[in-house]
Amino acid sequence: MIFNFVLCKNGNYKPKSNLFNSIARILKKAELPSLPIHSTRHTHAVLQLEAGASMKYIQERLGHGSMQITADVYSHISKKIEQDTMDKFEEHMKNVLE
Repeated sequence: MIFNFVLCKNGNYKPKSNLFNSIARILKKAELPSLPIHSTRHTHAVLQLEAGASMKYIQERLGHGSMQITADVYSHISKKIEQDTMDKFEEHMKNVLE
């Protein structure tokens, strides 16, 4: 099911075109390049991963059918996740070798 509305703070529905237009105006005013609204979804997912959220939580939050879909799309995106993972591995290996 596709929803064409955004639920606003006051509980009223607004057409999603209002959101698209608002973001376009904000980006233009900030002299930033235009971005598809869907990029906010990607940003949210990556920030969740970087904050340590589980893949299962993110999968459910995004409404993906499986964790594999979520992992395929998001787990390779972040340099921070890559660095954090390597740091954890190096720390683990120090403990193993002691």
